[in-house]
Amino acid sequence: MQLSKSFSSMGAALILLGLLIISLSLVSCSPPGPVVTCTSGNSNCTVTNSYGAFPDRSICRVASVAYPSNETHLLEIVSNASRRKQKMKAVTVYSHSIPKLSCPGGPAGEGLVISTGRMNRTVSVDAATRRMTVEAGMKLRALIDAAARFGLAVPHSPYWQGMTIGGLIGTGSHGSSVFGKGSAVHEYVVGVRLVVPTAEPVNGYYARVVELGEGDTDLLAAKVSLGVLGVISQITLQLEPMFKRNITNRVEKDAGFENKIVSFGEATQHGDITWYPSMRRVVYRDDFRVPVTTPGKGENDFTGFRPQVSLVITAARGLEVALEKTSNAGGKCVQSKLQVTTLLETGMGLKNNGGSLLEFTGYPVIGNQSAMQTSGSCLNGNDDLLFTACGWDPRIVGLFYHQTTVSVALSKASNFVADVKQLRDMFPDALCGTELYSGFLMRYVRNSTAYLGKTEDSVDFDITYYRSRDPKEPRLYEDVLEEVEQMALFKYGGLPHWGKNRNVGFFGVRVKLGTKADRFVEAMRRFDPQGLFSSEWTDGIFGLNGADLAIVKKGCALEGLCICSMDEHCAPADGYYCRPGFVYPQARVCRKANDS
Repeated sequence: MQLSKSFSSMGAALILLGLLIISLSLVSCSPPGPVVTCTSGNSNCTVTNSYGAFPDRSICRVASVAYPSNETHLLEIVSNASRRKQKMKAVTVYSHSIPKLSCPGGPAGEGLVISTGRMNRTVSVDAATRRMTVEAGMKLRALIDAAARFGLAVPHSPYWQGMTIGGLIGTGSHGSSVFGKGSAVHEYVVGVRLVVPTAEPVNGYYARVVELGEGDTDLLAAKVSLGVLGVISQITLQLEPMFKRNITNRVEKDAGFENKIVSFGEATQHGDITWYPSMRRVVYRDDFRVPVTTPGKGENDFTGFRPQVSLVITAARGLEVALEKTSNAGGKCVQSKLQVTTLLETGMGLKNNGGSLLEFTGYPVIGNQSAMQTSGSCLNGNDDLLFTACGWDPRIVGLFYHQTTVSVALSKASNFVADVKQLRDMFPDALCGTELYSGFLMRYVRNSTAYLGKTEDSVDFDITYYRSRDPKEPRLYEDVLEEVEQMALFKYGGLPHWGKNRNVGFFGVRVKLGTKADRFVEAMRRFDPQGLFSSEWTDGIFGLNGADLAIVKKGCALEGLCICSMDEHCAPADGYYCRPGFVYPQARVCRKANDS
């Protein structure tokens, strides 16, 4: 029976794969919809993220949204809200953070969100010092292109370009490197201007502009701020002369690869590792800097971030839902193998000479840093949602997923992978679902002086996997991924990516950060003593005002709102009960009865 189900899944997967290949050459796409919608002008609004759902599925209601066009206008907006003691939050044009970073605290429907969407200009460029100042709402792609026009390069960036500079430094976003200052963008921030509230008027305003430079200790708080200090208006970055990158994706078996993690990171300036655990394959991205005079016009147009045919996205999601509902893990393995094989054979979206998919002619792919460091062509184009979209656009029935993204100390990464391998060997099909979402992406991040930055040189494990639209519906092999998550966070003391993760990812994070968290809380109180930019979510992270990140209720463990301690936190009606982990017995996971 299981074999026939797998063959049926193979046929459906092959059809979808053919449609996917056709869609890879599309160059136009519907841009994402607005994340703030209002019923009356700019009043009576709801706020969400680009995925259309926060971790607890609650709706964020606010009284209004404001769209400042410059710093003076921003000062007026913050002042007016501060005078009223109104809770506030900044929101970016894309809002790709999974947690509730952009939802104000206080009673629902009474807060204010301040969009940085119109604050998107270049303020100044000093070619001699290679410093560039931009407004916080500037999109990453626009920033990279603006710097390139002056022969300058942003040294590192996230792989996904659908973020603003203010949003990405506020969440500690990064690329991959332990060379020099490392891959986190905030390490290259040398100046920040913020607008912060005041309890008493300053020059007629209940707000003030704070300017921080390299000699200011508070810059260490502002570099990764989670939006709780105020609204960032401008950011100054230290850039580098333009360079090129030489990239080759090298595929090997995963036997013993955990013992190469440290040496690979120390030898490869921009390299990363993608692990497909069920396929037992590892892709090393050999990624080196080369002189700008090196021949090559390559570019990175990662396949997963390209425009996709809306009908194909919907069909792919439908197949995955069907496999989940029929407990057909083998079907997921067939689907993922076909998908990963196609990605590898087509260069994973790398192009040697620009243009269409057919212009990937082989490795190495060499191109300017500005063309290679980030991608996201599904953001471009006109509104043609009926035809193409980003795969996760909530306006279509497409991808919907959780992301567990945890940075494990470089010295512990090998042991963590070895533990995951033990689980994989016990349940060979359990992790096939992650391979539909790029497997285990492993990026390198350096320790940081920023208070909310990494405390050690680390490997960032980015794991994406299926999420049901019904929060009470368990997943296939629910327990295995929960055990992986809890091992990374608690057995190995990993730190969460601030812009990703379920609530469980942030449990105990203040203790892990130690005195750095204490210094950040002190800065919060100096910049915003009334707590107007704090929320229940950020208070929960730092243990303030009695807030708790855990939301304990029936089924809470399925969405990562809690760690189960009793069966009702799972789905006992569906046969899922709270049980200890297999490899990490201290874990508490939701396991289907016949899997125990």
